[in-house]
Amino acid sequence: MKKILLLIAFISSTLCNAQGKDVFDTARSGTVAEMQLLVKKNKDTINALNPAGFSPLILACYRGNAPVAEYLAKNVKDINYNSSNGTALASVAVKGDVPLAKVLLENKANPNIADPSGVTPLVYAVQFQNKELIALLLKYKADKNQKDKDGKSAYDHALFLNNQEIINLFK
Repeated sequence: MKKILLLIAFISSTLCNAQGKDVFDTARSGTVAEMQLLVKKNKDTINALNPAGFSPLILACYRGNAPVAEYLAKNVKDINYNSSNGTALASVAVKGDVPLAKVLLENKANPNIADPSGVTPLVYAVQFQNKELIALLLKYKADKNQKDKDGKSAYDHALFLNNQEIINLFK
């Protein structure tokens, strides 16, 4: 009997916590089921912006919540929303999450949208020397010659790093 009461208390607590999460908390650390419940209540909630200007998709990508990010990538109005720190694709480039980058690209994420400093996801991939991500971005038509605010392209950054494997990816 005591075990049953503990189980009921645990389930009730879990449900209360899930219902108390907003779209941004759910994006960071929730489940697809929780996100779907929020969408059921308000279908446009997944397109909201928090006070810092981040979308749920950007938060899910930055936090590595891949299942929720995949759900959002397929359902948001603007997969290319550009916050003051860049797009969802820029977030996964910084984090080095190649599978999630592929999901975003397959859902029409633009690899050439720069953040306010002019830095594109390809430049981030070069800076972090992520060869797999560089190859993926180039496959999806990332512009290796697009310049940042310092006048440097992703290729220029590759030359600066003097990493021959990365330089060869650009040839």
